[in-house]
Amino acid sequence: MQATYQFTTADGRPRFWDDGSFHPQQGTLLGFWIYLMSDLLIFAVLFATFAVLGRSYAAGPSGADLFDLKLIALNTAMLLLSSITYGFAMIAAKHGKKQAVLTWMAITALFGVAFVGIELYEFHHLLHVGASWERSAFLSAFFALVSTHGLHVSFGIIWLVVLMIQVSKFGLTVENKRRLMCLSMFWHFLDLVWIGVFTFVYLMGVL
Repeated sequence: MQATYQFTTADGRPRFWDDGSFHPQQGTLLGFWIYLMSDLLIFAVLFATFAVLGRSYAAGPSGADLFDLKLIALNTAMLLLSSITYGFAMIAAKHGKKQAVLTWMAITALFGVAFVGIELYEFHHLLHVGASWERSAFLSAFFALVSTHGLHVSFGIIWLVVLMIQVSKFGLTVENKRRLMCLSMFWHFLDLVWIGVFTFVYLMGVL
């Protein structure tokens, strides 16, 4: 049962609202856009740091010596495909197809796990050959930028799994559709950031 509240306008007439309309959907989406903008500032700082330190090798290995573009291209494909499959989940949600939403979200989660797994494999290889974040300013900036993005993807996967449980239990309610939209913005945002990482860090680092 929703509670009803009363307030008085400037002309002295009473007005009512219930707790269902007190927090409109637009407020949630606006708040999430503000969060994404703050996250964008974090990545902008990390990109700027890499731009300054990206050539400071300290007589150590460069990106051309370390990066495997074929592996990174495969990793990029995993994230791009996950963005597509999440788009299919949103289309299914629009048509009220709960099972299709859960299926596409599960596929999206698998692609996300594959992305994180490949990234961890790359980090392990770099550490194995002695290219840790302590080796040079270039590697410090590299690990800071790429690992921050990887952590975001990891938290996104956790959020995805939690949302799958909510959809499975409560269905495609208004609240869950709003949560699906917020996660969609977050996931596509990470996709765009990774395109910048792939181009600016890996591709330009090898060339």
